[in-house]
Amino acid sequence: MKSLVILFTFLLFAASSGQAQTRKPRTLDELASYTGPDRQQILVDGAKAEGKIVWYTSLSGVYRDMVDAFKRKYPFIEVDVFRGGSNDLTPRIINEAQAGRPVADALESTPGLLMALRDRNLLKAYTSPELAKFPDEAKGKADGARVFWVTDREAYMGFGYNTRMIAAHEVPKSFQDLLRPELKGKMAVTTESSTSRVIGTMVKYKGEEYIKRLRAQEVRLFKASSAGFLDLIAAGEVGGGPVVFQNQVAVKKERGAPVDWVALDVAVANAGGSAITANAPHPHAALLFTDFVIGPEGQKLMEQFRYGVAWKEYSFKREYPERGMTSVEYEKAEDRWMQATRALTKR
Repeated sequence: MKSLVILFTFLLFAASSGQAQTRKPRTLDELASYTGPDRQQILVDGAKAEGKIVWYTSLSGVYRDMVDAFKRKYPFIEVDVFRGGSNDLTPRIINEAQAGRPVADALESTPGLLMALRDRNLLKAYTSPELAKFPDEAKGKADGARVFWVTDREAYMGFGYNTRMIAAHEVPKSFQDLLRPELKGKMAVTTESSTSRVIGTMVKYKGEEYIKRLRAQEVRLFKASSAGFLDLIAAGEVGGGPVVFQNQVAVKKERGAPVDWVALDVAVANAGGSAITANAPHPHAALLFTDFVIGPEGQKLMEQFRYGVAWKEYSFKREYPERGMTSVEYEKAEDRWMQATRALTKR
């Protein structure tokens, strides 16, 4: 009798276990964690029923091509896009959540915004078969195999310069080289937050005394976007600067501009990451779209628009100033970096 009870209990457990393993995910949390072999089909079928995804992004240029490529592959899914900077997206997402009317399904933006949303529990941890190729440092780790985001594109900052104003033998190859006498009065930086990340990295690697020495190089400060700053370099109004994006120089150089780019001790990476919002109204479509962005087709598009990708090796060492910080720590660090920038350019 005892043996029959044990056998019955075992069979009951096996049956319930089997049902649990074969039960289809229904909620966003179940979908975000699901790794079964039918995951792709489940997402496609669910997205087809949902018929729509809303994507918030701070990408420029490539975002239109990303949407078009996704729609060619999944023509039954409508894609609504809201494109804005992190200063636009952050309050928008927080306000929608506080009002109990979440709109965004998927999100692509920079680490500061992603950290702020993570710390407010406004991101859903998820997994994807596409995550396997990404290194751990490219992942905003959550629990187990799940992430809050994964870095889907990178832009690298180094020394961009006008080849007619700075001779080949004068081009700096390190932070220390920026102190060369022949570069005095030829360099500038911008008021963009990307500049403060570079200056903060200089402080990390060379110390605050280095910034005082660099100040003697008469570095100028321009209120200009990264693209506008490169235009100044191409026009010869500025010799060069250590806060120039490699991808922008590559495009400008191909068009015949007298500009070039080199990495210094490290290339500070401005990254963008793909995330799922905590209460995505269209969860199947959100995951399907995110798979696409971080998958082969989406990553190929990023590279076509001159972005670097986190899973490839490059000839320079990359630096991620925000790594390991909370959103509060990052805000405080940005303030310190900006103060160092002002100190560098103060006259």
